[in-house]
Amino acid sequence: MFIDVAEIVLASGRGGDGAVSFHREKYVPAGGPDGGDGGRGGHVYIQADYNLSTLMDFRYKRKYAAQNGDGGGPRSRTGKDGQDLTIKVPRGTLIKDADTGRLLHDASGPEPFLLLHGGRGGWGNRRFATPTRQAPRFAKSGQEGKTVKAALELKLLADVGLIGFPNAGKSSLLSVISAARPKVADYHFTTLSPNLGMVRADGDRSFVAADIPGLIEGASEGAGLGHEFLRHVDRCRLLLHVIDASGIEGRDPLAGYDAINEELERYSPELASRPQIVVANKSDIWPDGGVLETLEKYCAPRAVLSVSAATRQGVDKLIGAVAAMLDALPPVTVFSPELAPEAHAAPKERDFTVSRGDDAVWAVEGAWLERVMRDVRFDDHESMRFFDRTLRRAGVFDLLEARGVQEGDTVRMYGLEFEYVP
Repeated sequence: MFIDVAEIVLASGRGGDGAVSFHREKYVPAGGPDGGDGGRGGHVYIQADYNLSTLMDFRYKRKYAAQNGDGGGPRSRTGKDGQDLTIKVPRGTLIKDADTGRLLHDASGPEPFLLLHGGRGGWGNRRFATPTRQAPRFAKSGQEGKTVKAALELKLLADVGLIGFPNAGKSSLLSVISAARPKVADYHFTTLSPNLGMVRADGDRSFVAADIPGLIEGASEGAGLGHEFLRHVDRCRLLLHVIDASGIEGRDPLAGYDAINEELERYSPELASRPQIVVANKSDIWPDGGVLETLEKYCAPRAVLSVSAATRQGVDKLIGAVAAMLDALPPVTVFSPELAPEAHAAPKERDFTVSRGDDAVWAVEGAWLERVMRDVRFDDHESMRFFDRTLRRAGVFDLLEARGVQEGDTVRMYGLEFEYVP
């Protein structure tokens, strides 16, 4: 089954906690603190895999998490880093933030891309030793990893896209110009998913062609199969507009040509302006008359080439014309990641809020404050002094007093309650 969209949750690993430890060794009195740092949490990488062609693997498993870092140990031993996680996707997959739609990465190259950093490991208590604080009994917790809900969207990396109505002969044409073997039959919508084929021109030149499932009127609004797969021609440098010029299906070739281009315009004006070669197929069963001349005049200035996929008539000329045009066109589009919102719109590192509830209790909240409180040992005098200094430097007490806190009022910080004393 061909799956080209998926939504998954990715999470990097949490950093390991720093250790609280003191050196203990015979004949070494007052060895001092030797708690080691925690290990880094595992990173999350995205890597394009040239052997994958669908997002089928993500249909059943939706959550992926890198390993957490280990905690630090005594004797200044650093915890083991968490194992990194590499998510392999088909080449040409776009990774977007599902909540904002922001493009995070275009997996079009072979290099792994670091999508999410693992959390940093916390410091052990040896890091907090100073000449005046020689026996710190607290350490720092590891940082939390990052989580993102990622929307995956596969856009095939092809130089040439074959478009046209069902039964125009796109699959047959792909099968004779490349080694691809798509399903070919005499009924509409034989092709239910895009097919790729490598086409070799003269010399060392080659290009990739994609057979896109047939479009019909209303495809840009979701009719038929075309709307689901129009994304796969977004990267194509050149479009081969395949027309059944024989009229055997009872469709006017000129009206069909206009209908397909109108659907492209509705889907994406930029895509509709992409260079096209009109391929007048089934030349072996054309009716008598100037079919080719009529098409050339109607489709000008676009080139019109007559071929017969059934008899290979005109196929070599078509391959040569496509290769020559590709030489003059820019390379396949690789989308650039979108920048995150402006820094000033993001909360500052030590932002916090002060509010007073109906129970007359003052509440202080902030993401950084919750992290700091995980590091504090409230039964240790040095640790409490560190906590007090941190609050004063962040301006917590100044804001409380500016809001009108009085001596003896109750202040709550994430489960910790105390009476305010100036």
